[in-house]
Amino acid sequence: MLKNILSQSWRRGAHALQEGNHGGALYTCWSEFHSGKMLSSSRSFFGVEDFMDEDNSRPYTYKKEKRSKNPHKHISFKQRTIAYMEPFTLDVFISKRFVSASLTHRTTCRQVAVAGTNSKDVQATLRSRSDIPACLAVGRFLSERAKEADVYTCTYTPRERDKFEGKIRAVVQSLIDNGINVKLYLD
Repeated sequence: MLKNILSQSWRRGAHALQEGNHGGALYTCWSEFHSGKMLSSSRSFFGVEDFMDEDNSRPYTYKKEKRSKNPHKHISFKQRTIAYMEPFTLDVFISKRFVSASLTHRTTCRQVAVAGTNSKDVQATLRSRSDIPACLAVGRFLSERAKEADVYTCTYTPRERDKFEGKIRAVVQSLIDNGINVKLYLD
């Protein structure tokens, strides 16, 4: 875009030089560049608007708003406010080698409390890092760390591939037994 502005103002200055007006050429280059106008260049550059809006009410650059595919779709009050009413969410990851769980704040995306069987303080108390007693220990450690961060409620929605049984249920049940109120959303 800057290349367009400079090339257009340079062409006008060169045109003034061909006519024999030396002072006009410098004034043309200077005035076109410093006037603050956009000279027939594109309005957007990688999704960011440039310069000022027509009514000069918006700042120098601002992001374009994403438009919904269906602009007439109704968004319920619950969908708009759920992240603020129930801000903490539980995430449980279980593999063949270890178990980990974390409490994340939805709006800021920060992890408030994390516990896993890979950490040294949990490893020392366990015989195996991926069985049911390990899941219960992860839930106990996570509840202690959540209470230190003043988190007493959270929500849990299992992933599409996860069933709420076995090891996942053990982690959630351990959290509930240790004083964290877990609200389950099962489909």
